[in-house]
Amino acid sequence: MALKRTKIVDAFSGELEGQQVCVKGWVRTRRGNKHIQFIALNDGSTINNLQVVVSLEQFTEEQLKPITTGSSLCVIGTLVASQGKGQSFEVQAQEIEVYGTADPEEYPLQKKGHTLEFLREIGHLRMRTNTFGAVFRIRHHLAFAIHKFFNDKGFFYLNTPLITSSDAEGAGEMFQVTTLDVNEMPRTEDGKVDYSKDFFGKMTSLTVSGQLEGELGATSLGAIYTFGPTFRAEHSNTPRHLAEFWMIEPEMAFYDINDNMDLAEEFIKYCVQYALDHCQDDIAFLNKMYDNTLIERLNSVLKDEFVRLTYTEGIKILEESGEKFEFPVKWGVDLQSEHERYLVEKHFKRPVILTDYPKDIKAFYMKQNDDGKTVRAMDVLFPQIGEIIGGSEREADYDKLMNRINELHIPMKDMWWYLDTRKFGTVPHSGFGLGFERLILFVTGMANIRDVIPFPRTPNNCEF
Repeated sequence: MALKRTKIVDAFSGELEGQQVCVKGWVRTRRGNKHIQFIALNDGSTINNLQVVVSLEQFTEEQLKPITTGSSLCVIGTLVASQGKGQSFEVQAQEIEVYGTADPEEYPLQKKGHTLEFLREIGHLRMRTNTFGAVFRIRHHLAFAIHKFFNDKGFFYLNTPLITSSDAEGAGEMFQVTTLDVNEMPRTEDGKVDYSKDFFGKMTSLTVSGQLEGELGATSLGAIYTFGPTFRAEHSNTPRHLAEFWMIEPEMAFYDINDNMDLAEEFIKYCVQYALDHCQDDIAFLNKMYDNTLIERLNSVLKDEFVRLTYTEGIKILEESGEKFEFPVKWGVDLQSEHERYLVEKHFKRPVILTDYPKDIKAFYMKQNDDGKTVRAMDVLFPQIGEIIGGSEREADYDKLMNRINELHIPMKDMWWYLDTRKFGTVPHSGFGLGFERLILFVTGMANIRDVIPFPRTPNNCEF
């Protein structure tokens, strides 16, 4: 019977010491002399390489010649405690099979020290590096933590559509979906595109948010969350923007704005703690290689309660700060990242939840305050990131919501179903959205959002 493969992460558990094991993976390095060779093998299950010790009394140089950086191997040998520094266990090789070679003259990762910009150009291979292996293992654990958090709190996972005929954010920056021939679009008598001939019989786009449909679930099931891809056709070539990214959007019936803030704080602290508990080696690597304040910053988020203050109070602090901002500050403007980070990193030195924004800079569905000027919005602001969560108590009053839709000239044909939830058993309800990649940015300490998603989609970039 063939020996079953042992993952390298399991080899380091120590439970198989002294036993014969079969390990498989890709070669990171090979070094040695005319008597003994050392192969660093990695299979993606851990940041740590497993050292394979090869005696040249058992293997010829000709047999070992194909083993270069990037080649893939199957190694059978005895797992023993390592005598050298840098690893706890190693395998004394008895059999080696080369699955695939990697020509040193062509393999892009043959040398170390590549920039992140270069690695984005070889996105089909960058996950083989220590950096991206660490990032994407952390991404997995955070995704699992999100599902676990909401499941344990009794929320239901709701799959909302990716194709929609409504614009939840109202910004109009959407990718159109059509089966029409774009070179010969059918036209009506007045020259407009005749979408009745399209697949869905109307103009449709990729969704920018699952929130509106999520509200339908919340007002039926009580508490739901969505977790899926969303799309923004926004021409922003910044380290914080993607055209395709993942969103977590919980919606809760019978939650007011304070309940919403409590949940957001509990949720994000849970995710950070989960990463610290389950991704120690990967976070330690990133702390060492990219940001030596990462672990300290993650722990700082956990130890203090988030500051809660109104937009009006925040504007006053910014106006009186003496700071020279690139974007001037006054009541009524939408805060920029530099304003958000000043409040978090310099003034309060901890995360901030900003509430009660001017209604004119927020979405139509947010509950209006009695002052007639502000809405019950909330943004969670984080160090290094700025806004990481955006949410609100939703407007539950039919007439107020209808008036706001009319003020903004939102077509009723797109909103009738949404308004129905306010006609039939309306309730106070709230929700928020967390950009998954921004959470990963914070937890990994990476500087560019393109480096925390496997295959980034940005303006003029749709490779791999």
